[in-house]
Amino acid sequence: MAAEQDKGGPGAPAPELDVPAYWAEAKAELMRRDRIMKRLIPQIGDMHLKGHPDPFTTLARSIVGQQVTPKAADAAWTKLGLACPKLTPAQVIKLGGEGLAACGLSKRKTEYILDLADHFKAKRVHTNLWSQMDDEAVIAELVQIRGISRWTAEMFLIFNLLRPNVLPLDDAGLIQGISQNYFSGEPVSRSDAREVAANWEPWRTVATWYLWRSLDPVNGSDGASDTV
Repeated sequence: MAAEQDKGGPGAPAPELDVPAYWAEAKAELMRRDRIMKRLIPQIGDMHLKGHPDPFTTLARSIVGQQVTPKAADAAWTKLGLACPKLTPAQVIKLGGEGLAACGLSKRKTEYILDLADHFKAKRVHTNLWSQMDDEAVIAELVQIRGISRWTAEMFLIFNLLRPNVLPLDDAGLIQGISQNYFSGEPVSRSDAREVAANWEPWRTVATWYLWRSLDPVNGSDGASDTV
């Protein structure tokens, strides 16, 4: 597993959202339908997905964590927290490219975070409507922002909007979890993953989370594979 997904705002942890309302029903359904989930879910215990409520912070943290080690991501995130204690879009824009670079961010990530802040400040993203939009509509809006891939948008659906039926096929942890738990470690194609996941509908987020935990039980509440 790589960098944890979305630890909240820099400087201090963001308040975590309560257990998703659908979690108990999803667990029961998955254990009833799927022999692997029937074994896996009780092994993980009482842990559950914990989301983070601030959209801008969630997306900024995803960008900071792209393609670097967890240690490097945490170091840059901490420096960013010192430079921008509230981490608002306006504060990030005021800090500017040089200030972001001084936090240890690459030129590309600096550009990405400034573009993200600009989208939020100019209200080119409709955060007030996301809860009413379907998954693909939210993804389509998010991927217009530089540095936001489909994978990042799907992680946002899972960890911020707590959508129950996301299947992030670009996520290395999901593919590895399916390989180890369903195919005895043999390589798994996207087609194989879709076939396995068809049995999880409409709770693919929950099944994905338990497969992440099967690989990395320590980072139980909010881990994901950072493979943007």
